[in-house]
Amino acid sequence: MFQKFYPDEDVNSTYEIPFEEFYKKGIRGVIFDIDNTLVPHGAPADNRAKKLFSALHKLGMETCLLSNNKEPRVSAFAQDAGSLKYIYKGRKPGIRGYQQAMKLMGTDSSNTIFVGDQLFTDVLGAKRAGIHSIFVKRIHPKEEIQIRMKRALESVVLHYYHKNKKIRHGKCR
Repeated sequence: MFQKFYPDEDVNSTYEIPFEEFYKKGIRGVIFDIDNTLVPHGAPADNRAKKLFSALHKLGMETCLLSNNKEPRVSAFAQDAGSLKYIYKGRKPGIRGYQQAMKLMGTDSSNTIFVGDQLFTDVLGAKRAGIHSIFVKRIHPKEEIQIRMKRALESVVLHYYHKNKKIRHGKCR
């Protein structure tokens, strides 16, 4: 019932993702959500985010930010993080923003991954666009009210996702 919201993978943090392994598997583009995926909600790009983008670009990967936020927030972050490609008002979970991001990067759904912290926007949109999705735990609990309300529903979906994941990996009787 909830499978359309299940990510392909989940990790604790964006900064724990083995991007080198993805590169070896042919991944050439990474689309990122910003708030609570890379930095706390509303925060500027920090050194950790800047180092991540620098490392990804040195590796040979293209990157693009995809946010439902307005241009001032997204463009400021993109500039601070190293003149990154970006799409603002991305209308996630619609697929157009994901498709635009891949076009900007010169990639397609077979060699692109998406990283985000929300199931009902980030993960669902990536799945609808045919992109491998990686769900990360939110960085900070401070969020806008509409996001906090979705988190309660998200916790139910995550419960079943983790239960299903244990069963698939033979860890449940």
